[in-house]
Amino acid sequence: MKLLKQSAPKIMNRRIALGFFVAMVLIASGFTLSFYSYNQYRTDTERVRHTYEVVGSLESILSLVKDVETGSRGYIITSDSAYLDNYQVAITVLPSRLEQLHTLMADNDNTVQIQRAGKLDHLVADKLALSQLRVKNRSMNVPYTRSLNGEGKRRMDVLRRHIAVMVDTERSLMETRNRQAARSFRNTLIIIFALSLLTFLSLVVSYQLLEQELARRQQNEDQLRAYEARLREQIRQLESSNEELERFAFVASHDLQEPLRKIQSFANLITDRYGNLFDGDSLLFMNKIVHSAERMSKLIKDLLNFSRISNHQEEFKPVPLGMIIQRILDDQELRIKGLNVLVEVGSLPTIPAISSQMDHLFTNLISNALKFARPDVQPLIRIQARSVKGSAYPELISERLYSEITVQDNGIGFDEKYLDHIFKVFQRLHGKSEFEGTGIGLAICKRVTVSHHGYITAKSQPGQGTTFIVVLPESQSLQDYDRSNPTESYSYSAS
Repeated sequence: MKLLKQSAPKIMNRRIALGFFVAMVLIASGFTLSFYSYNQYRTDTERVRHTYEVVGSLESILSLVKDVETGSRGYIITSDSAYLDNYQVAITVLPSRLEQLHTLMADNDNTVQIQRAGKLDHLVADKLALSQLRVKNRSMNVPYTRSLNGEGKRRMDVLRRHIAVMVDTERSLMETRNRQAARSFRNTLIIIFALSLLTFLSLVVSYQLLEQELARRQQNEDQLRAYEARLREQIRQLESSNEELERFAFVASHDLQEPLRKIQSFANLITDRYGNLFDGDSLLFMNKIVHSAERMSKLIKDLLNFSRISNHQEEFKPVPLGMIIQRILDDQELRIKGLNVLVEVGSLPTIPAISSQMDHLFTNLISNALKFARPDVQPLIRIQARSVKGSAYPELISERLYSEITVQDNGIGFDEKYLDHIFKVFQRLHGKSEFEGTGIGLAICKRVTVSHHGYITAKSQPGQGTTFIVVLPESQSLQDYDRSNPTESYSYSAS
Protein backbone atom coordinates (compact mmCIF):
# COMPACT_ATOMS: atom_id res chain seq x y z
CA MET A 1 0.00 0.00 0.00
CA LYS A 2 2.86 2.34 0.88
CA LEU A 3 4.61 1.61 -2.42
CA LEU A 4 1.35 2.25 -4.26
CA LYS A 5 0.99 5.67 -2.60
CA GLN A 6 4.60 6.53 -3.44
CA SER A 7 4.22 5.52 -7.09
CA ALA A 8 0.84 7.31 -7.57
CA PRO A 9 2.37 10.80 -8.20
CA LYS A 10 4.77 9.34 -10.77
CA ILE A 11 1.92 7.55 -12.55
CA MET A 12 -0.17 10.75 -12.55
CA ASN A 13 2.75 12.80 -13.92
CA ARG A 14 3.28 10.24 -16.65
CA ARG A 15 -0.40 10.37 -17.57
CA ILE A 16 -0.35 14.16 -17.78
CA ALA A 17 2.81 14.09 -19.88
CA LEU A 18 1.29 11.39 -22.10
CA GLY A 19 -1.89 13.45 -22.54
CA PHE A 20 0.01 16.55 -23.63
CA PHE A 21 2.28 14.42 -25.82
CA VAL A 22 -0.74 12.88 -27.56
CA ALA A 23 -2.22 16.36 -28.03
CA MET A 24 1.02 17.62 -29.57
CA VAL A 25 1.21 14.56 -31.83
CA LEU A 26 -2.37 15.11 -32.94
CA ILE A 27 -1.72 18.78 -33.61
CA ALA A 28 1.41 17.94 -35.59
CA SER A 29 -0.44 15.16 -37.45
CA GLY A 30 -3.33 17.50 -38.17
CA PHE A 31 -0.98 20.13 -39.50
CA THR A 32 0.85 17.57 -41.66
CA LEU A 33 -2.32 15.94 -43.04
CA SER A 34 -3.96 19.32 -43.58
CA PHE A 35 -0.91 20.53 -45.46
CA TYR A 36 -0.92 17.34 -47.54
CA SER A 37 -4.65 17.62 -48.25
CA TYR A 38 -4.26 21.29 -49.12
CA ASN A 39 -1.47 20.46 -51.56
CA GLN A 40 -3.61 17.71 -53.07
CA TYR A 41 -6.53 20.10 -53.42
CA ARG A 42 -4.28 22.74 -54.96
CA THR A 43 -2.92 20.14 -57.43
CA ASP A 44 -6.43 19.09 -58.42
CA THR A 45 -7.43 22.73 -58.81
CA GLU A 46 -4.38 23.35 -61.01
CA ARG A 47 -5.39 20.40 -63.20
CA VAL A 48 -8.89 21.80 -63.56
CA ARG A 49 -7.47 25.20 -64.52
CA HIS A 50 -5.16 23.47 -66.99
CA THR A 51 -8.14 21.72 -68.58
CA TYR A 52 -9.94 25.04 -68.95
CA GLU A 53 -6.89 26.47 -70.69
CA VAL A 54 -6.72 23.50 -73.10
CA VAL A 55 -10.41 23.82 -73.93
CA GLY A 56 -10.00 27.56 -74.42
CA SER A 57 -7.01 27.01 -76.69
CA LEU A 58 -8.93 24.47 -78.81
CA GLU A 59 -11.90 26.82 -79.11
CA SER A 60 -9.56 29.67 -80.05
CA ILE A 61 -7.96 27.51 -82.78
CA LEU A 62 -11.39 26.54 -84.09
CA SER A 63 -12.47 30.20 -84.10
CA LEU A 64 -9.35 31.21 -86.04
CA VAL A 65 -9.89 28.43 -88.57
CA LYS A 66 -13.47 29.66 -88.94
CA ASP A 67 -12.12 33.18 -89.59
CA VAL A 68 -9.89 31.76 -92.31
CA GLU A 69 -12.81 29.87 -93.88
CA THR A 70 -15.18 32.87 -93.68
CA GLY A 71 -12.63 35.34 -95.02
CA SER A 72 -11.56 33.14 -97.93
CA ARG A 73 -15.15 32.32 -98.88
CA GLY A 74 -16.25 35.99 -98.75
CA TYR A 75 -13.32 37.03 -100.89
CA ILE A 76 -13.98 34.29 -103.45
CA ILE A 77 -17.65 35.19 -103.74
CA THR A 78 -17.36 39.02 -103.74
CA SER A 79 -13.73 39.62 -104.70
CA ASP A 80 -13.74 42.20 -101.88
CA SER A 81 -10.29 42.28 -100.26
CA ALA A 82 -11.83 43.51 -97.00
CA TYR A 83 -12.74 39.91 -96.24
CA LEU A 84 -9.07 39.07 -96.26
CA ASP A 85 -8.31 41.18 -93.15
CA ASN A 86 -9.54 38.61 -90.63
CA TYR A 87 -8.17 35.91 -92.91
CA GLN A 88 -4.64 37.32 -92.69
CA VAL A 89 -4.86 37.86 -88.92
CA ALA A 90 -6.03 34.30 -88.40
CA ILE A 91 -3.26 32.85 -90.57
CA THR A 92 -0.69 34.89 -88.62
CA VAL A 93 -2.02 33.95 -85.16
CA LEU A 94 -2.76 30.27 -85.77
CA PRO A 95 0.87 28.98 -85.49
CA SER A 96 1.29 30.58 -82.04
CA ARG A 97 -2.04 29.16 -80.90
CA LEU A 98 -1.02 25.70 -82.03
CA GLU A 99 2.34 26.11 -80.25
CA GLN A 100 0.50 27.15 -77.09
CA LEU A 101 -1.71 24.06 -77.37
CA HIS A 102 1.33 21.80 -77.63
CA THR A 103 2.86 23.49 -74.58
CA LEU A 104 -0.31 22.83 -72.61
CA MET A 105 -0.45 19.26 -73.88
CA ALA A 106 3.14 18.66 -72.74
CA ASP A 107 1.89 18.87 -69.14
CA ASN A 108 -0.95 16.47 -69.89
CA ASP A 109 -0.56 12.81 -68.94
CA ASN A 110 -3.13 11.77 -71.58
CA THR A 111 -1.14 10.40 -74.54
CA VAL A 112 -4.28 10.13 -76.72
CA GLN A 113 -4.83 13.87 -76.48
CA ILE A 114 -1.21 14.52 -77.33
CA GLN A 115 -1.58 12.36 -80.45
CA ARG A 116 -4.78 14.20 -81.32
CA ALA A 117 -2.96 17.53 -80.97
CA GLY A 118 -0.39 16.32 -83.50
CA LYS A 119 -3.14 15.28 -85.88
CA LEU A 120 -4.79 18.67 -85.38
CA ASP A 121 -1.63 20.33 -86.72
CA HIS A 122 -1.99 18.37 -89.99
CA LEU A 123 -5.70 19.09 -90.28
CA VAL A 124 -5.16 22.82 -89.73
CA ALA A 125 -2.25 22.85 -92.17
CA ASP A 126 -4.32 21.04 -94.81
CA LYS A 127 -7.23 23.43 -94.30
CA LEU A 128 -4.99 26.49 -94.52
CA ALA A 129 -3.27 25.18 -97.64
CA LEU A 130 -6.62 24.65 -99.38
CA SER A 131 -7.91 28.07 -98.31
CA GLN A 132 -4.74 29.77 -99.53
CA LEU A 133 -5.05 27.91 -102.90
CA ARG A 134 -8.63 29.08 -103.36
CA VAL A 135 -7.72 32.70 -102.50
CA LYS A 136 -4.76 32.55 -104.91
CA ASN A 137 -6.93 31.16 -107.71
CA ARG A 138 -9.48 33.92 -107.15
CA SER A 139 -6.83 36.60 -107.22
CA MET A 140 -5.56 35.15 -110.53
CA ASN A 141 -9.12 34.93 -111.90
CA VAL A 142 -8.98 31.16 -112.16
CA PRO A 143 -12.49 29.84 -112.75
CA TYR A 144 -14.35 28.72 -109.64
CA THR A 145 -14.64 24.96 -109.22
CA ARG A 146 -17.13 23.04 -107.09
CA SER A 147 -14.58 20.35 -106.29
CA LEU A 148 -12.35 22.75 -104.32
CA ASN A 149 -15.38 24.14 -102.54
CA GLY A 150 -16.55 20.65 -101.56
CA GLU A 151 -13.06 19.64 -100.43
CA GLY A 152 -12.84 22.78 -98.30
CA LYS A 153 -16.18 22.00 -96.67
CA ARG A 154 -15.12 18.38 -96.01
CA ARG A 155 -11.83 19.39 -94.45
CA MET A 156 -13.59 21.97 -92.28
CA ASP A 157 -16.07 19.37 -91.05
CA VAL A 158 -13.26 16.93 -90.23
CA LEU A 159 -11.38 19.66 -88.38
CA ARG A 160 -14.50 20.71 -86.47
CA ARG A 161 -15.29 17.11 -85.42
CA HIS A 162 -11.68 16.51 -84.34
CA ILE A 163 -11.65 19.61 -82.16
CA ALA A 164 -15.06 18.64 -80.75
CA VAL A 165 -13.69 15.23 -79.75
CA MET A 166 -10.70 16.85 -78.07
CA VAL A 167 -12.91 19.36 -76.25
CA ASP A 168 -15.26 16.59 -75.06
CA THR A 169 -12.28 14.61 -73.79
CA GLU A 170 -10.93 17.64 -71.89
CA ARG A 171 -14.33 18.40 -70.42
CA SER A 172 -14.61 14.80 -69.26
CA LEU A 173 -11.21 15.16 -67.65
CA MET A 174 -12.34 18.45 -66.14
CA GLU A 175 -15.36 16.82 -64.53
CA THR A 176 -13.19 14.04 -63.09
CA ARG A 177 -10.69 16.55 -61.75
CA ASN A 178 -13.47 18.69 -60.31
CA ARG A 179 -14.74 15.67 -58.40
CA GLN A 180 -11.21 14.91 -57.20
CA ALA A 181 -10.76 18.51 -56.04
CA ALA A 182 -14.11 18.44 -54.23
CA ARG A 183 -13.21 15.12 -52.61
CA SER A 184 -9.81 16.46 -51.52
CA PHE A 185 -11.44 19.54 -50.04
CA ARG A 186 -14.03 17.40 -48.22
CA ASN A 187 -11.35 15.04 -46.90
CA THR A 188 -9.33 18.01 -45.69
CA LEU A 189 -12.30 19.32 -43.74
CA ILE A 190 -13.03 15.86 -42.26
CA ILE A 191 -9.40 15.33 -41.21
CA ILE A 192 -9.14 18.79 -39.65
CA PHE A 193 -12.41 18.32 -37.77
CA ALA A 194 -11.51 14.80 -36.53
CA LEU A 195 -8.02 15.76 -35.42
CA SER A 196 -9.30 18.95 -33.80
CA LEU A 197 -11.90 16.92 -31.90
CA LEU A 198 -9.28 14.37 -30.77
CA THR A 199 -6.90 17.15 -29.77
CA PHE A 200 -9.65 18.87 -27.81
CA LEU A 201 -10.55 15.61 -26.04
CA SER A 202 -6.90 14.87 -25.18
CA LEU A 203 -6.45 18.41 -23.85
CA VAL A 204 -9.62 18.07 -21.77
CA VAL A 205 -8.38 14.77 -20.32
CA SER A 206 -4.93 16.28 -19.68
CA TYR A 207 -6.53 19.29 -18.01
CA GLN A 208 -8.59 17.05 -15.74
CA LEU A 209 -5.51 15.01 -14.84
CA LEU A 210 -3.57 18.21 -14.21
CA GLU A 211 -6.38 19.56 -12.06
CA GLN A 212 -6.40 16.33 -10.04
CA GLU A 213 -2.63 16.50 -9.64
CA LEU A 214 -2.78 20.13 -8.52
CA ALA A 215 -5.54 19.23 -6.03
CA ARG A 216 -3.46 16.33 -4.74
CA ARG A 217 -0.39 18.54 -4.38
CA GLN A 218 -2.43 21.20 -2.63
CA GLN A 219 -3.70 18.55 -0.25
CA ASN A 220 -0.15 17.32 0.34
CA GLU A 221 1.01 20.88 0.89
CA ASP A 222 -1.76 21.45 3.42
CA GLN A 223 -0.79 18.23 5.20
CA LEU A 224 2.86 19.26 5.19
CA ARG A 225 1.97 22.62 6.66
CA ALA A 226 -0.07 20.90 9.35
CA TYR A 227 2.83 18.51 10.01
CA GLU A 228 5.24 21.45 10.09
CA ALA A 229 3.10 23.31 12.59
CA ARG A 230 2.83 20.18 14.72
CA LEU A 231 6.57 19.58 14.41
CA ARG A 232 7.35 23.16 15.42
CA GLU A 233 5.16 22.75 18.47
CA GLN A 234 6.85 19.47 19.35
CA ILE A 235 10.28 21.06 18.85
CA ARG A 236 9.27 23.93 21.11
CA GLN A 237 8.08 21.47 23.73
CA LEU A 238 11.24 19.40 23.32
CA GLU A 239 13.48 22.47 23.67
CA SER A 240 11.57 23.49 26.75
CA SER A 241 11.88 19.97 28.13
CA ASN A 242 15.61 19.90 27.35
CA GLU A 243 16.14 23.21 29.13
CA GLU A 244 14.27 21.90 32.16
CA LEU A 245 16.25 18.65 32.08
CA GLU A 246 19.52 20.55 31.80
CA ARG A 247 18.60 22.73 34.74
CA PHE A 248 17.49 19.65 36.64
CA ALA A 249 20.73 17.81 35.82
CA PHE A 250 22.81 20.80 36.89
CA VAL A 251 20.91 21.25 40.15
CA ALA A 252 20.72 17.54 40.83
CA SER A 253 24.43 17.07 40.21
CA HIS A 254 25.30 19.82 42.68
CA ASP A 255 22.73 18.68 45.23
CA LEU A 256 23.91 15.08 44.93
CA GLN A 257 27.59 15.98 44.99
CA GLU A 258 27.25 17.86 48.28
CA PRO A 259 26.05 14.91 50.44
CA LEU A 260 28.58 12.64 48.67
CA ARG A 261 31.40 14.99 49.56
CA LYS A 262 30.18 15.00 53.19
CA ILE A 263 30.01 11.20 53.21
CA GLN A 264 33.58 11.04 51.88
CA SER A 265 34.81 13.69 54.34
CA PHE A 266 33.19 12.14 57.41
CA ALA A 267 34.24 8.63 56.38
CA ASN A 268 37.84 9.76 56.00
CA LEU A 269 37.62 11.69 59.28
CA ILE A 270 36.26 8.65 61.18
CA THR A 271 38.96 6.45 59.65
CA ASP A 272 41.72 8.87 60.59
CA ARG A 273 40.50 9.46 64.17
CA TYR A 274 39.17 6.09 65.15
CA GLY A 275 40.91 3.75 62.73
CA ASN A 276 43.01 2.23 65.54
CA LEU A 277 39.80 1.16 67.29
CA PHE A 278 38.39 -0.66 64.21
CA ASP A 279 38.85 -4.29 63.54
CA GLY A 280 39.45 -5.63 60.01
CA ASP A 281 35.78 -5.81 59.02
CA SER A 282 35.11 -2.25 60.19
CA LEU A 283 37.99 -0.88 58.10
CA LEU A 284 36.74 -2.88 55.09
CA PHE A 285 33.26 -1.42 55.50
CA MET A 286 34.60 2.13 55.75
CA ASN A 287 36.73 1.66 52.63
CA LYS A 288 33.68 0.38 50.71
CA ILE A 289 31.72 3.46 51.84
CA VAL A 290 34.49 5.77 50.55
CA HIS A 291 34.89 3.83 47.30
CA SER A 292 31.13 3.79 46.66
CA ALA A 293 30.91 7.55 47.27
CA GLU A 294 33.79 8.18 44.87
CA ARG A 295 32.17 5.96 42.23
CA MET A 296 28.83 7.71 42.73
CA SER A 297 30.52 11.09 42.30
CA LYS A 298 32.19 9.98 39.07
CA LEU A 299 28.91 8.51 37.82
CA ILE A 300 27.10 11.82 38.41
CA LYS A 301 29.83 13.73 36.56
CA ASP A 302 29.71 11.32 33.60
CA LEU A 303 25.91 11.55 33.41
CA LEU A 304 26.14 15.33 33.46
CA ASN A 305 28.70 15.28 30.66
CA PHE A 306 26.56 12.85 28.69
CA SER A 307 23.47 15.05 28.94
CA ARG A 308 25.38 18.23 28.05
CA ILE A 309 26.93 16.92 24.80
CA SER A 310 23.80 17.20 22.64
CA ASN A 311 22.12 20.05 24.52
CA HIS A 312 25.07 22.40 24.62
CA GLN A 313 25.42 23.75 21.07
CA GLU A 314 28.65 25.41 19.97
CA GLU A 315 30.06 26.51 16.63
CA PHE A 316 32.36 24.11 14.82
CA LYS A 317 35.92 25.45 14.76
CA PRO A 318 39.17 23.99 13.37
CA VAL A 319 40.48 21.54 15.96
CA PRO A 320 43.96 19.96 15.57
CA LEU A 321 43.41 16.40 16.75
CA GLY A 322 47.14 15.92 17.25
CA MET A 323 47.15 18.55 19.99
CA ILE A 324 44.04 17.01 21.61
CA ILE A 325 45.64 13.54 21.69
CA GLN A 326 48.95 14.90 23.02
CA ARG A 327 47.19 16.76 25.83
CA ILE A 328 45.31 13.59 26.83
CA LEU A 329 48.51 11.56 26.78
CA ASP A 330 50.22 14.18 28.95
CA ASP A 331 47.35 13.96 31.46
CA GLN A 332 47.66 10.16 31.50
CA GLU A 333 51.48 10.23 31.64
CA LEU A 334 51.85 8.67 35.12
CA ARG A 335 49.39 5.91 34.32
CA ILE A 336 51.05 5.23 30.95
CA LYS A 337 54.50 4.99 32.55
CA GLY A 338 53.19 2.88 35.38
CA LEU A 339 51.78 0.31 32.91
CA ASN A 340 54.82 0.59 30.60
CA VAL A 341 52.52 1.35 27.64
CA LEU A 342 53.97 1.65 24.12
CA VAL A 343 52.20 4.59 22.43
CA GLU A 344 52.34 5.20 18.65
CA VAL A 345 50.65 8.31 17.26
CA GLY A 346 50.58 8.97 13.52
CA SER A 347 49.82 12.18 11.65
CA LEU A 348 46.40 13.45 12.68
CA PRO A 349 44.27 15.98 10.76
CA THR A 350 42.70 19.27 11.75
CA ILE A 351 38.91 19.05 11.42
CA PRO A 352 35.94 21.32 12.17
CA ALA A 353 34.70 20.20 15.59
CA ILE A 354 33.99 21.21 19.17
CA SER A 355 37.26 20.95 21.09
CA SER A 356 35.79 19.97 24.45
CA GLN A 357 33.78 17.15 22.90
CA MET A 358 36.83 15.87 21.04
CA ASP A 359 38.58 15.81 24.41
CA HIS A 360 35.75 13.70 25.90
CA LEU A 361 35.77 11.37 22.90
CA PHE A 362 39.46 10.49 22.80
CA THR A 363 39.90 10.57 26.60
CA ASN A 364 37.34 7.78 26.89
CA LEU A 365 38.87 5.76 24.06
CA ILE A 366 42.42 6.03 25.43
CA SER A 367 41.22 5.32 28.99
CA ASN A 368 39.49 2.18 27.71
CA ALA A 369 42.70 1.04 26.01
CA LEU A 370 44.60 1.51 29.28
CA LYS A 371 41.87 -0.01 31.44
CA PHE A 372 41.45 -3.25 29.46
CA ALA A 373 45.14 -4.09 29.03
CA ARG A 374 46.21 -7.73 29.31
CA PRO A 375 48.37 -8.29 32.40
CA ASP A 376 50.90 -10.57 30.68
CA VAL A 377 51.51 -8.39 27.58
CA GLN A 378 53.13 -4.96 27.23
CA PRO A 379 50.23 -2.62 26.45
CA LEU A 380 50.17 -0.99 23.01
CA ILE A 381 48.13 2.00 21.88
CA ARG A 382 48.33 2.98 18.20
CA ILE A 383 46.46 6.07 16.93
CA GLN A 384 46.33 6.72 13.18
CA ALA A 385 44.20 8.62 10.67
CA ARG A 386 43.43 8.62 6.96
CA SER A 387 41.00 10.29 4.55
CA VAL A 388 38.08 8.19 3.27
CA LYS A 389 34.93 8.73 1.22
CA GLY A 390 31.53 8.48 2.83
CA SER A 391 30.64 5.61 0.49
CA ALA A 392 32.88 3.37 2.64
CA TYR A 393 30.20 3.50 5.37
CA PRO A 394 26.47 3.13 4.58
CA GLU A 395 25.57 5.44 7.48
CA LEU A 396 27.42 8.42 5.93
CA ILE A 397 26.93 10.69 2.92
CA SER A 398 28.63 8.95 0.02
CA GLU A 399 29.97 12.01 -1.85
CA ARG A 400 31.58 13.67 1.18
CA LEU A 401 35.14 13.25 2.51
CA TYR A 402 35.76 12.08 6.07
CA SER A 403 38.71 11.56 8.40
CA GLU A 404 38.90 8.02 9.74
CA ILE A 405 40.73 7.93 13.11
CA THR A 406 41.56 4.52 14.59
CA VAL A 407 42.50 3.87 18.24
CA GLN A 408 44.03 0.39 18.40
CA ASP A 409 45.13 -1.60 21.46
CA ASN A 410 46.29 -5.14 22.21
CA GLY A 411 44.10 -5.59 25.27
CA ILE A 412 41.59 -8.23 26.26
CA GLY A 413 39.20 -7.45 23.38
CA PHE A 414 35.55 -8.54 23.21
CA ASP A 415 33.16 -10.56 21.08
CA GLU A 416 31.78 -8.43 18.22
CA LYS A 417 28.27 -9.75 18.83
CA TYR A 418 28.21 -7.19 21.68
CA LEU A 419 29.23 -4.33 19.35
CA ASP A 420 25.91 -2.46 19.59
CA HIS A 421 25.67 -3.27 23.29
CA ILE A 422 28.86 -1.45 24.32
CA PHE A 423 27.74 1.98 23.02
CA LYS A 424 24.63 2.09 25.23
CA VAL A 425 24.44 3.81 28.59
CA PHE A 426 25.13 1.62 31.65
CA GLN A 427 25.91 -1.40 29.46
CA ARG A 428 29.00 -3.28 30.68
CA LEU A 429 30.61 -6.46 29.42
CA HIS A 430 32.51 -7.01 32.68
CA GLY A 431 31.61 -6.86 36.35
CA LYS A 432 32.28 -3.83 38.51
CA SER A 433 34.83 -5.78 40.54
CA GLU A 434 36.90 -6.69 37.46
CA PHE A 435 37.29 -3.24 35.88
CA GLU A 436 36.46 0.20 37.16
CA GLY A 437 34.12 2.51 35.28
CA THR A 438 30.56 3.78 35.09
CA GLY A 439 29.43 2.25 31.77
CA ILE A 440 28.87 5.68 30.22
CA GLY A 441 32.19 6.38 28.47
CA LEU A 442 31.45 4.71 25.10
CA ALA A 443 27.92 6.13 25.12
CA ILE A 444 29.52 9.57 25.39
CA CYS A 445 31.82 8.67 22.46
CA LYS A 446 28.85 7.73 20.29
CA ARG A 447 26.90 10.85 21.19
CA VAL A 448 29.92 13.03 20.35
CA THR A 449 30.36 11.41 16.90
CA VAL A 450 26.63 11.67 16.18
CA SER A 451 26.57 15.35 17.17
CA HIS A 452 29.48 15.87 14.74
CA HIS A 453 27.58 14.02 11.97
CA GLY A 454 30.07 11.17 12.08
CA TYR A 455 30.13 7.48 12.86
CA ILE A 456 31.83 5.22 15.40
CA THR A 457 32.31 1.45 15.39
CA ALA A 458 34.84 -1.13 16.58
CA LYS A 459 36.60 -4.30 15.50
CA SER A 460 37.70 -6.82 18.10
CA GLN A 461 38.31 -10.43 19.01
CA PRO A 462 38.63 -11.80 22.56
CA GLY A 463 42.30 -11.80 23.59
CA GLN A 464 43.45 -9.99 20.41
CA GLY A 465 42.81 -6.35 21.23
CA THR A 466 40.31 -3.80 19.98
CA THR A 467 40.33 -1.14 17.26
CA PHE A 468 37.86 1.71 17.69
CA ILE A 469 37.09 3.51 14.40
CA VAL A 470 35.92 7.12 14.57
CA VAL A 471 34.82 8.72 11.26
CA LEU A 472 34.35 12.52 11.31
CA PRO A 473 33.63 14.94 8.40
CA GLU A 474 36.53 16.91 6.97
CA SER A 475 34.11 19.84 6.53
CA GLN A 476 30.80 20.79 8.11
CA SER A 477 27.96 22.27 6.04
CA LEU A 478 24.62 23.52 7.32
CA GLN A 479 23.10 22.63 3.95
CA ASP A 480 23.97 18.96 4.43
CA TYR A 481 23.23 18.56 8.11
CA ASP A 482 20.61 19.43 10.63
CA ARG A 483 22.27 20.85 13.73
CA SER A 484 19.40 19.77 15.92
CA ASN A 485 19.82 17.26 18.70
CA PRO A 486 20.96 13.81 17.63
CA THR A 487 18.22 11.32 17.00
CA GLU A 488 20.17 8.32 18.26
CA SER A 489 18.23 6.24 20.72
CA TYR A 490 19.77 4.98 23.96
CA SER A 491 18.60 2.19 26.20
CA TYR A 492 19.05 2.38 29.91
CA SER A 493 19.34 -0.67 32.07
CA ALA A 494 18.66 -0.65 35.74
CA SER A 495 20.68 -3.77 36.30
